[in-house]
Amino acid sequence: MPKNRNTFSFDAPEALRAWGRRAASRAVHHGWRWVQRAGAVTAEHPGPYRFARIGPATRLAFPLGTVFGERWIELGDHCIIGEQVTLTAGMMPGLDLGPEPVLTLGNGVVLGRGSHVVASRRVTFGDDVFCGPYVYVTSDNHSYDDPDQPIGRQWPRSAPVTIGSGSWLGTGAVILPGARLGRNVVVAAGAVVRGEVPDHCVVAGAPAKIVRRWEPDTGWIPPLRTPTPVPIPDGVTPEQLLSLENPGSGPGAV
Repeated sequence: MPKNRNTFSFDAPEALRAWGRRAASRAVHHGWRWVQRAGAVTAEHPGPYRFARIGPATRLAFPLGTVFGERWIELGDHCIIGEQVTLTAGMMPGLDLGPEPVLTLGNGVVLGRGSHVVASRRVTFGDDVFCGPYVYVTSDNHSYDDPDQPIGRQWPRSAPVTIGSGSWLGTGAVILPGARLGRNVVVAAGAVVRGEVPDHCVVAGAPAKIVRRWEPDTGWIPPLRTPTPVPIPDGVTPEQLLSLENPGSGPGAV
């Protein structure tokens, strides 16, 4: 028969094991945070990477994805490169790509976790381009002209890519060779973009099509469905913000 135990009895070995698990968990998390800080790549601490340029306050989070061809990669100021982001210049490591940069990120560019930027031809990001996670930007695409050769063994088609300043690329967006995005372009999550996109457009779908655009005389076509968000004024506390959003819920509400 199972032995009756007092509800308030103390199991010293189990308590010790629980304490050990908590201590081990804390140690692992503290250790991993230390590794992340130590492994991050900046201009002051480039690690094994020799980029053509890393601007001040730019940081590549650890762990990095695949990185090669750094001599032909320029990173602007105040860029945020998330974990597991791939940045490559050239088809493979060890190639001489000439005197000019191949991959350039402007100032304030954000690349979300798991994104890939693959460039054997010129790929240029303007300033303040924000990318969600798992965005894929490439100057190269497989060709399938020869029906007798495996597609992966056929020489790819390549073309330069430009992403205009102020643009936003949603999660999982794919930017194909030859794409030329204007300023402040919104690319919807999962869209596949090729060709030219004018300034101030929203594109969605695969292949991507323009679904909204800005006209100086008439504004957004079709009109926006929600009002423009109002920035939070300086000095507003969380309690004040809550009371503004939900009247009657702030301090002193009845």
